[in-house]
Amino acid sequence: MKRKITLKHIARELGVSISTVSKALKNSEEIGAETKVKIQAYAKLHNYKPNNIAISLKNKRTKNIGVIIPDIVHHFFTTVFRGIEKYANGKGYNVIVCLSDESFDKEVINMELLANGSIDGFIMALSSGTQLKGDYTHLKEVTDQGIPLVLFDRVTDEITCDKVVINDKEGAYQAVTKFIKDGRKKIALITTDEYISVSRDRTAGYKQALLDHDLEFDEELILKLPTMEIDENAIASFFSNTEVDAVLCVNEVFAIASMRYVKAKGHNIPEDISFIGFTDGILSKYATPGLTAVAQHGEEMGEIAAQMLIEKIEVEVEEETYVTKVLAPTLIERGSTRNNKV
Repeated sequence: MKRKITLKHIARELGVSISTVSKALKNSEEIGAETKVKIQAYAKLHNYKPNNIAISLKNKRTKNIGVIIPDIVHHFFTTVFRGIEKYANGKGYNVIVCLSDESFDKEVINMELLANGSIDGFIMALSSGTQLKGDYTHLKEVTDQGIPLVLFDRVTDEITCDKVVINDKEGAYQAVTKFIKDGRKKIALITTDEYISVSRDRTAGYKQALLDHDLEFDEELILKLPTMEIDENAIASFFSNTEVDAVLCVNEVFAIASMRYVKAKGHNIPEDISFIGFTDGILSKYATPGLTAVAQHGEEMGEIAAQMLIEKIEVEVEEETYVTKVLAPTLIERGSTRNNKV
């Protein structure tokens, strides 16, 4: 099948910006007659047809930003949205939020709905369904049409766009190092399958910290759940059959569920088993004992993502450049770990 030509292809072949191509094909008076004729003739020759995901042209801004998040259960995504809205509202933009519910299909539908002239750009974290499927066609269609996109937290190298993430590997490394300094030897990890980018990076940090401190990396000490949903039976089976004295969890929901289970079995936290989780949300603060957590700085991440996107929307450039902003994690110590070295 012949590959469908896009705005990006036309811009690259004619040596102009995507925005120039977009405006020329819409007969904008901003584009000179000679350039307009050249672009329109090239598009006609190559049978260009607008993608079903339509352009929200920069010269016809809606002042709306589309945000797609995987779920609303995890406090982290709430804080990111708060940061996005705070910055965007300050710049005169409205924010429309959609929930993919970890579904590839819902993510695609939401993107098509919003891109059809409703928004000027997207900010999103990939659903687990999209990362499992490995199909990023809907994202490529959006960026090929010149609609700005910023990915946060869950990202992919398959898409060229601005991104903002936490250093997940370093966060896990810090957490495991804390356990080791506290004298822990049997350090477990509760995570998800590694098709989810954050889980893959956190597992890498967990493993590296063990090896750097001359501890064995034991696959038997890792519980991989298929999704970000709690599986209480799997957690119960893991702790019933595995001897551990510390547990790093890929999110605070897994950590709180695990803490509840071991406490019900008569274990003391942190004397018998220490816990650290990612996110540092409301659950971490109000758990008993409080959960030591790797702070992901969600609100700051949201503000940076919104700043990146609005700059792309408002600043005309001939050649696009993209950056990945990596935030440093912070370990917030609470009662689920010891405060003294052993």
